[in-house]
Amino acid sequence: MTKTRTMLAALAVGLMTSTAAIAGDVRIMWYSDGVEGEVLKDLLDRFMKENPDIKVTLDNVSYSVVREQLPVQLEAGNGPDIARVTNLKALSQHWLDLRPLVADPAYWDENFGGQADWMRPDGTNQISGFMTQITIAGGFANKTLFDQAGVPIPGKDATWDDWAKAAKQVAESQQVPFPMALDRSGHRLSGPNLAYGGNYIGADGKPAPLDEGSKNFLKTFVGWVADGTMSKDVWVSAAGSTYRAAADDFINGQLVYYYSGSWQVPNFSTKIGTNFDWVATGSPCGPANCTGMTGGAGLVAVKYTKNPKDVAKVMDYLASEAVVKEFSERTLFLPAHKGVLAKGLDFKTDDAQAKAALNAFVEASKSLSELARKLPGWHWSDTFYGALVTRVSQAAAGEMEIDEAFKRIDSDIAAKVKDSGN
Repeated sequence: MTKTRTMLAALAVGLMTSTAAIAGDVRIMWYSDGVEGEVLKDLLDRFMKENPDIKVTLDNVSYSVVREQLPVQLEAGNGPDIARVTNLKALSQHWLDLRPLVADPAYWDENFGGQADWMRPDGTNQISGFMTQITIAGGFANKTLFDQAGVPIPGKDATWDDWAKAAKQVAESQQVPFPMALDRSGHRLSGPNLAYGGNYIGADGKPAPLDEGSKNFLKTFVGWVADGTMSKDVWVSAAGSTYRAAADDFINGQLVYYYSGSWQVPNFSTKIGTNFDWVATGSPCGPANCTGMTGGAGLVAVKYTKNPKDVAKVMDYLASEAVVKEFSERTLFLPAHKGVLAKGLDFKTDDAQAKAALNAFVEASKSLSELARKLPGWHWSDTFYGALVTRVSQAAAGEMEIDEAFKRIDSDIAAKVKDSGN
């Protein structure tokens, strides 16, 4: 690459990632699991027709860019004006306080107050943004494969062991490569860890060493990877804490049971269609409970913006009841907006499987443990998740014994806490 082309490429990246400097410009960093990027673009086009003095640029990026590159930009005092993120609490020092800027702070408190603490610095009443959706981790079964194998789908109170046994039986019968898969994600590992009695939070509010509950599931998980019950590809195909989903394997009919979450429903509805029947199953049970994990993606304002008033106007529009309702109905997302939830939604799909799955996730939300509800607002959640992914994947790849992975997880987290000075 010539020097000129290198400079142009660097300039292009800088333009995409730096805060808008021209009055009336607002740049949004956005990632999509399904169709939500298309829906948002439609809504923003409508906003710009009504507000011709504000130009909103939507940068659609991969989730890995948000996870890995955005924090670096923020630490340098750069970044977009608005971003869709899941690492909400740990990065909260970078979010803009919208309270003095939005038209009606009481509206935000009333409708988004339940999750407001997930995205603001501890001890403040800051309005940082709102959740684009509430997510619930849980499983999906390829019903067609189960039916063809003549194996009953495990019931509501089935354990992780029950699912492993059934999925392996179906995979062998139908000659598909993967009985089970779980996203390469610390958040995804945490549901079963908690179901096995795990607790990450120490008495002082800081990370506790891995306990027996978490260790018991993680040993089981790595054992499943070793014997082929759990897909190895998902966990050894990336390095560090990089996220990788197994959605494509499920969509392609190569996977019997997939542990992911509610955000996959629109993706499956669009891409599976009538190829096979699938159902959402909630979370399998462990010795302690049957919890999954809650969470979601938040749309937050970045405090390094040069145009805070324009940013607040865009955020007010996207957080309005009518827009949240339309966005949720068209994307098949579970909204965080209290008013929208109270009045109900008419999800825009003729896919009976998708509607049934959404209802199953609403039901699964009722069995979330208190700890599962607390972790999204805990400052150290992402630190814990990152250490889990990095070391468990090394154990799954055979690079270290699981007991060594446990030691490394504890030391990785302790180092992060020490480096933070908190």
